[in-house]
Amino acid sequence: MHEYYPLLLAGALVGTFTIVLTVAFALVKDKKQTMGFERTMPDGEIFRRLLSYARPYRKQFAAVGALMLFSIAYDIVSPLIIGWIEKEIVKEFRMEPILFAVGAYVMILLVSMLCTYVQAIVLQRTGQKIVSKMREDLFVHIERLSHEQLNAIPVGKLVTRVTNDTNAISMMFTNLFVNLAKNVFVILGVFTAMLCLNYELTLMVLCFVPFIVLFTVIFRKFSRRAYRKVKDGTTDINTYLSENLSGIKITQIFNQEERKFQDFQKKSFALGRAKREQIFVFGIFRPLVYMLYISSVLCLLYLGGKGYLEGTVFLGQTLTSATIVSFYMYISKFYNPIQNLAEQFNWLQSAFASAEKVFTILDLAPSLTDAPDAIDPGEIQGEIEFRDVWFSYVPDEWVLKGVSFHVMPKQTVAFVGSTGSGKTTILSLLCRNYEFQKGEIRIDGIDIRKIKISALRGQFGQMLQDVFLFSGTIRSNLLLRKEGITDAEVMDACRYVNAHHFIEKLEHGLDEVVRERGNNFSAGQRQLLSFARTILHKPAVIILDEATANIDTETELLIQDSLEKMQNIGTMLVVAHRLSTIQHADRIIVLSHGQIMEQGNHQELLAKRGMYYKLYTLQSRREEVRRR
Repeated sequence: MHEYYPLLLAGALVGTFTIVLTVAFALVKDKKQTMGFERTMPDGEIFRRLLSYARPYRKQFAAVGALMLFSIAYDIVSPLIIGWIEKEIVKEFRMEPILFAVGAYVMILLVSMLCTYVQAIVLQRTGQKIVSKMREDLFVHIERLSHEQLNAIPVGKLVTRVTNDTNAISMMFTNLFVNLAKNVFVILGVFTAMLCLNYELTLMVLCFVPFIVLFTVIFRKFSRRAYRKVKDGTTDINTYLSENLSGIKITQIFNQEERKFQDFQKKSFALGRAKREQIFVFGIFRPLVYMLYISSVLCLLYLGGKGYLEGTVFLGQTLTSATIVSFYMYISKFYNPIQNLAEQFNWLQSAFASAEKVFTILDLAPSLTDAPDAIDPGEIQGEIEFRDVWFSYVPDEWVLKGVSFHVMPKQTVAFVGSTGSGKTTILSLLCRNYEFQKGEIRIDGIDIRKIKISALRGQFGQMLQDVFLFSGTIRSNLLLRKEGITDAEVMDACRYVNAHHFIEKLEHGLDEVVRERGNNFSAGQRQLLSFARTILHKPAVIILDEATANIDTETELLIQDSLEKMQNIGTMLVVAHRLSTIQHADRIIVLSHGQIMEQGNHQELLAKRGMYYKLYTLQSRREEVRRR
């Protein structure tokens, strides 16, 4: 009995680790609410949806599978060849059969390496196509979300979904799935070869398999927690960077660099803790699998060494040195895939955690969609009517209360009032950026909810206070990829709004580079470019929301003439705090707390001596004081 003490010692060691891990598994609970999960999606659902992206490439994956079978032949056959060579050397040394065996070994190795190379090339090409399609679907879906939904999701979070998370999924398609399958086939093939070579030793090796399965189940729980924490930490970092790098000028103005650094440091430390937990979990699991491998090798060598590798009897079957050598190699090839499976399981958890977050965005249904019977009215005249419209961003906190007005085609109507009176909200509802709760909005007599959103928004040209220019050139920003417009037409539009004065002075003219958000141009220049961009797209309704607020007096004089010209293009809706810019409007609507207080032209409202008269008189006094 004492001769089996070493085997009992190895069993006791494995059993101890098993008990410790099982207790840890039972004590640690998933506190999903505190971990910041957006939702919990079953692995089966994630896997099914990921396979839907891979389905169009079935032929490529089938070819990879065939190549994989050839590549794993080396793992299964090579130990048998080495064992045969050892047997021939011990029995009777002859060079010819040994050279033949070595040649066969080399050929199998070369074929395996060639198949692995071709397999990698096919996988990379196919995987990148799949992930590109996923990125496109995600980007298009984000574009369809309403303003309300986009305001609720941090930009950094969306960037993380499109970049970091899809990269993790890319690894799964280009590497993980096939290698998982390869390792499974290697394990099955090696097990079959071991069973045929010596089933008693195979049974000995199988004694360690239940512990591998148990360790894997435990590891799955801890690794999933760790990876989700890492993903959440990465999202927080990206969101923080996106916001604070965009507003870094404000940080510098108020001398808040140190406080912002401390905030960033906290988020960075939180991500660091999550990564350390991830490394710790993996650092525990892989050595445990390696411990099982070493234990099985020690048992093999102990059993073989009892009879000096020859003539040892184990469970009624005699062991030879050739059997021991082949089994030693097979045990290595049996456990290596298992260790690889552990690492790949880590990657799988990362990919599934990323896929869960990507699908969460894809499952976010747009709050504004086309009605089943929505139409494309084509060109419109620009008649606009609000009928008792009520709207609130927050339930029961009404921003608009029964707003009604009628705008005829080609009319210029201005909205004035204090901040929060509902001016900009009216324009947002007209473009269906938000959905109103009560009432009706009509364009050319058609309810806007019966018009396709893309067709509706195509009728508007919006010029906002905060002009957004994309990185590129002046030409690309004016055209926004619209084809069929010549440079002559572009310059005509620029002259129409007096933007040509500064464009013609630039070294590259229309090809002048526009940096991020157009920060190499002044506020006035950016506004003039937005005017030209709107003119080029020939809208039926022109919207100016505080479009002259950031323009200096000299630039304002330049665009007053162009604004008068633009009134002939189509219906114009203007929101302005400077009442001097809307005196020539056909009608002025005065708003207060979401209700229309007064309507009329400039002279009519002054004659009423109501709210508009007070606003105009106050601004006139301020301008007079400023001139003094």
